[in-house]
Amino acid sequence: MSSHASSVAARLREDPAVQQHPSPRLELFTRRGFLSPDDCTALIALIDADRRPSTIADPNGDAYFRTSETCDLDSGIDVVARLDAALGALSGLDPAHGEPLQGQRYAVGQEFKAHTDYFTPGGEDYDKFCAVAGQRTWTFMIYLNEPDAGGATRFKVIGKTFQPETGRLVAWNNRKSDGAVNASTLHHGMKVRKGTKYVITKWFRERPWG
Repeated sequence: MSSHASSVAARLREDPAVQQHPSPRLELFTRRGFLSPDDCTALIALIDADRRPSTIADPNGDAYFRTSETCDLDSGIDVVARLDAALGALSGLDPAHGEPLQGQRYAVGQEFKAHTDYFTPGGEDYDKFCAVAGQRTWTFMIYLNEPDAGGATRFKVIGKTFQPETGRLVAWNNRKSDGAVNASTLHHGMKVRKGTKYVITKWFRERPWG
């Protein structure tokens, strides 16, 4: 792995507000209160105004695999630009390598079944999605609210579950130390049982985006 990617974990470990989940199988971090409640509220309004059904890169025949709604967020909007800058400052990653911020909305019964964020090498859409910017390296996900029940994020391989908490950041490295994709990052956006769940996701790539 390039020092560029491995330095992210070192940088996060040095941040006193960030906790690392102790696992030899993946680099997984969390930080509470990363986003203010006001910014979370503003981002929820943006998602609600411009959402569409979510899709997956490699269709697998399961129409209920990912049932949430998605919104691409405009970096020209102040709250979006500030969040992008904050994620760049936290990670040290080049903003040019970042995909546009994306919001997701999960209503009651909606989920994203166990999946990885990287594109499966050899998958039918791998070349299409990775030809320009390369593979996904890091994922940064932020809970914007707390649904009344359900909606946790479960990392199945290591048995770690995060409950939605307004403003909380969860981040992980999608690759192993040798640069290969890390199947231990398998995670499940579990069904919302009551209320609505909103999250923001930011993915970084090996090379500049688009």
